[in-house]
Amino acid sequence: MPPELHFDLGQIDFSKVVADLDAIRKINPQRHEMEQLDAVVYLDSATHIIVGYKDVRYDEFWVRGHMPGFPLLPGVLMCEASAQLCSYYTLTQHDFTGQFLGFGGMEAVRFRSPVKPGDRLILVAKELKFNRRQTVYNVQGFVKDRMAFHGDIIGVPIKKGEE
Repeated sequence: MPPELHFDLGQIDFSKVVADLDAIRKINPQRHEMEQLDAVVYLDSATHIIVGYKDVRYDEFWVRGHMPGFPLLPGVLMCEASAQLCSYYTLTQHDFTGQFLGFGGMEAVRFRSPVKPGDRLILVAKELKFNRRQTVYNVQGFVKDRMAFHGDIIGVPIKKGEE
């Protein structure tokens, strides 16, 4: 059974973008093929919820090989897109000067429905824990009103230039 929803997506006006790709690039370090977040459309620091999306394109690097004739967005890229949403929230809502949020792990991730080129993957993240050593978010991904995946994303602060 899917988990309880963090947010009613019917409340979102997707034409009102909080942060577009240029604004996301000012915060998140990923570039080129690894940019997996297209926009942030809702951010509420009181409830610790952020909503964004990834428009899944036919020309992405994975389409040709995953799966030929029936391309499916790899689950790891769904998780990466969610991690980038969580990173954006952490870096804009907390003091992380001179650092970025690294992908520290995943727990209890379940994939429920395929995501294909042409789909808009809507991402919802709720911050569960924040401290100087670790962040934990519960994330949910949707295509239209269908839950595609859910789980917990763990982030760890990494100082820029740290080996």
